[in-house]
Amino acid sequence: MSYTVRPRRPHGGQARPVDEPSAEAAAVAYLEDFGHDADEDENGSETVSLIVRDDTTGREQCFRVDLATGQTEACG
Repeated sequence: MSYTVRPRRPHGGQARPVDEPSAEAAAVAYLEDFGHDADEDENGSETVSLIVRDDTTGREQCFRVDLATGQTEACG
């Protein structure tokens, strides 16, 4: 599937097209290819929040990716 992924924070970077089987996989693939400055969450983990747009439906989702583990969860 085709997605467009961009950092959640303003001026965080440009949106990029990513082809992956799921929105979560698109978020992780974006970070692997383009990287980003991390934020520290309440547990001390370095995370990056990304907006993933499904290019077919236009639906947008926000995911927070833990840079140490690759674990992906919906933004709170």
